[in-house]
Amino acid sequence: MNHDWCPRRDVLKTALGLCAAPLLPAQDNPASERPKEGDLLVRVGDQTATPLTPADIKAGVRQTMAFPMDRDSRTVRNGSRLNRILLVRLDAEKLAPETSARAAESVVAYSALCSHSGCEIANWIPEEQALFCPCHASKFAPGDGAKVLDGPAPRPLPALPLKVADGKLTVAQPFTARITFEQAG
Repeated sequence: MNHDWCPRRDVLKTALGLCAAPLLPAQDNPASERPKEGDLLVRVGDQTATPLTPADIKAGVRQTMAFPMDRDSRTVRNGSRLNRILLVRLDAEKLAPETSARAAESVVAYSALCSHSGCEIANWIPEEQALFCPCHASKFAPGDGAKVLDGPAPRPLPALPLKVADGKLTVAQPFTARITFEQAG
């Protein structure tokens, strides 16, 4: 019996496995895991991965982009764009009760991806105290659960409940909703 096909089969299996690997969930990659209770927050692009404090987030000023970081291993969870978080500090008296309960010293956190098509919420409208997605002009009210104020976004941004631990902004609970957006069709 000729077994010449066996090595070719093994090569083919290996090649298919390597091609499919990027399509599989990154479950074994700690940098791709969603934010977890106790994670610290670090500014996007900060090579020193210095944990943010409430004082680092200026009131009424443009949002700060951050990633969660495992407190113990110091692994920054930047392996998935779904982990990109926006932070805004607002006037405590202007926070809706539900939003206030998730805030840490008036700092609120939300997914940085628009619920319409997944673009980054890149703009802040100071006179309206609103977050703005430049892709399709959706606006969100961060002081009121990031509810949609205008535009095609179908739902509010998922919130990330915060607390302050050892003076640092810390994840209190996972996102309040799954991060999803509409598929272009």
